[in-house]
Amino acid sequence: MNESWFAVAAAVMLVASLAGAAVAATNGPADADGVDAWSPDVPDVHDVAEPEAAGTATIDGDEQFDSIQAAVDAADPGETVLLEGRFDERVTIETPDVTIAAAERDAAVIDGGGEGTVLEIAADDVALEGVWIRNGGHDKNDDDSGILVDGANATLSELRLTEVAFGIWVHGVDNTTVEESLIAGREDVSADQRGNGIHLWEATDAELRDNHITTVRDGIYYQWSSGVVAENNVMWELRYGVHYMYSDDNRLANNTAFDNDVGFALMVSEGLTLRDNVAVNNDGPSGHGILVKDVERSEIVGNEVVGNDNGLYVYNAQDNRLADNLVLENAVGVHITAGSTGEVVTGNSFIGNGQAAYAHANAQTSWNDSDQGNYWADASGVDLDGDGTSEIRHQPAGSVEKLVHENPQAAVFAESPAFDAVRLAESSFPVVESPGVVDHRPLAEPPHKDWRSYYDNEHHDN
Repeated sequence: MNESWFAVAAAVMLVASLAGAAVAATNGPADADGVDAWSPDVPDVHDVAEPEAAGTATIDGDEQFDSIQAAVDAADPGETVLLEGRFDERVTIETPDVTIAAAERDAAVIDGGGEGTVLEIAADDVALEGVWIRNGGHDKNDDDSGILVDGANATLSELRLTEVAFGIWVHGVDNTTVEESLIAGREDVSADQRGNGIHLWEATDAELRDNHITTVRDGIYYQWSSGVVAENNVMWELRYGVHYMYSDDNRLANNTAFDNDVGFALMVSEGLTLRDNVAVNNDGPSGHGILVKDVERSEIVGNEVVGNDNGLYVYNAQDNRLADNLVLENAVGVHITAGSTGEVVTGNSFIGNGQAAYAHANAQTSWNDSDQGNYWADASGVDLDGDGTSEIRHQPAGSVEKLVHENPQAAVFAESPAFDAVRLAESSFPVVESPGVVDHRPLAEPPHKDWRSYYDNEHHDN
């Protein structure tokens, strides 16, 4: 018999003498059908008619070319090159302050012939609008991309990129804007051989808004990039929806990542803000809604983390704030491990998770000793003074959770009267100080009143 079993047995005996009754668990909604059918409304990135006519490129409604390269070479700064039809070429834009636009969205397609990068922006202040770019090279080791941005202040709007390795590669420049664009890689290429949808390398102050990204490796990948604002993007069927590496002081707000391996992966960065994002049904080999690994001094606030393997996975993270998140029907609500310290965890709603929390720890970690705590659906709270918090502390990650996590065969006993008694002892009687997490000020009601909307099994607009 290992130490966990001894701790459980001792706590059962203590509670039998003090409480004499089991606690009924209320961890999940009895009338729920699950959230597997949840998905947002997303466009079909391939549902577009191909332009049939040979391509024409017209400079400011006057001089006309049958080649985009010839047109942009002839254009002066401040002029617009209007495209219509199909172009089979690869293009490098070296004229600054020029606009390349389709006559209407998807009315012009540039086909790269399956080799290299389709379009390179090598000048500052270039705008690209409404163009369909496809069939770039296959070699992610050579950074084959639909678009390579090598000039500052580029604006890319309403684009469609298909059959590419990397979608848009932003290469060490400032102030790139990518908005309202669709990016899809190749379905017949394995995930490990794909590039990323939007790849930021030493980029600063980029703005990424209202984009849809699928069938690439990672949706948005940050590498030594800072000051980036990403809002209202949707990413699905990827390895990671968003992936930060060595990238500080970035903001991610109102994005949706679903049906990926990991929704949002935060790694080796600091000063990040993740606010009001949605991570649903990310349950691949890693299976995290939000992964926080080697991250410091960041805010993860107001997110909805639903139906993942681990809702929040916190690994060797320091001094972060996890607040006001909905953590619903994950296999594990929050998993904290590898020496994570200084986390402020408050105002979250933990509802319907297979296991609300798990802490791989040899000591007891106190959450919210004085601050407002979290709502735990399986807690037996008592709010005697009506201030919205329970007078009884709650230990969501204690002896039972540790035992079941390390010995899955014990899960059959997880809702037994004996194990419920252990939970009551750890939460109610300070003499039982087992390793794990304690919430000293659990909330009496969930702050998130609309959590049942995920059980409607209908499309959900973020």
